[in-house]
Amino acid sequence: MSNEEQKPTHPETATNTDKVSPFLTSPLPEGAPQGQQQSLEQRLTDTPVTGSIPKYNLPRGANTGNVGATTHFGYQTVNSEEKAQKVAEVFHSVASKYDIMNDLMSFGIHRLWKRFAINMSGVRRGQHVLDIAGGTGDLAKVFSREVGPSGHVVLSDINESMLNVGRDRLIDAGCTNVDFVLANAETLEPFADNSFDLVTISFGLRNVTDKDAALQAMYRVLKPGGRLLILEFSKPVFEPFSKLYDLYSFTALPIMGKLVANDSESYKYLAESIRMHPDQRTLKGMMENAGFQNCDYHNLTGGIVAVHRGFKL
Repeated sequence: MSNEEQKPTHPETATNTDKVSPFLTSPLPEGAPQGQQQSLEQRLTDTPVTGSIPKYNLPRGANTGNVGATTHFGYQTVNSEEKAQKVAEVFHSVASKYDIMNDLMSFGIHRLWKRFAINMSGVRRGQHVLDIAGGTGDLAKVFSREVGPSGHVVLSDINESMLNVGRDRLIDAGCTNVDFVLANAETLEPFADNSFDLVTISFGLRNVTDKDAALQAMYRVLKPGGRLLILEFSKPVFEPFSKLYDLYSFTALPIMGKLVANDSESYKYLAESIRMHPDQRTLKGMMENAGFQNCDYHNLTGGIVAVHRGFKL
């Protein structure tokens, strides 16, 4: 490890208050009012992550002018308007096997990467946390415990299938201070300015079409004095290690994806999207351009992953 300067429709009344889930049989909202707390009776649902890939009604995105008519989807060139849909289809496909694949692909090391990021968060009792692209809720679950009953966590994702998995997992764990909101990282429209003490995005920024817009939205919703943490795949710092990592990524990952999730193409996209993501120094500069100060990053596992940190002062 090295350091660089360094409405919904109203749910039916529940009959079993022992079960806990956020939105009954109603679809996840595209922007529930911030801080909205559902009663335990309202948190009853069982939404399976199965079936054909839907056409998503994705939350509206933003455009800073830094993204043209076309952009990259892995190594493919696609229309910018189509990327969010294509990414949504990838994560719908892998949602039910997402956690087990993370363990297999990283040999369990992703848990240490997330623990390091959480230790850097400085989260405290009573604080408000927004976990963007929070998926299956690994970070949100810990933040829920750390902020306590006087605090609040919002688990946000653009992908309904991933958000359903995270919702069920956290509700089963008894996390009653968490809301679940379908939102686009490029706008974070449901959330008011200066709302959160901590904003995190873990392994999600590389899938965002307009990263500059997303960073500006994150800056907007942070309170003065708040911090942003980005945990993301990055660029290995040792060339021999980088070549070995490429070999593993483009051969083993698609094979594991096919065997475990019956989907090799999504894991081929995963490997390609990592290579298209900005490197450590570039992302640090993008954060500074969005207004963040005292930005730094920490390389983990030889730069395979980096944790970037910035403050709204």
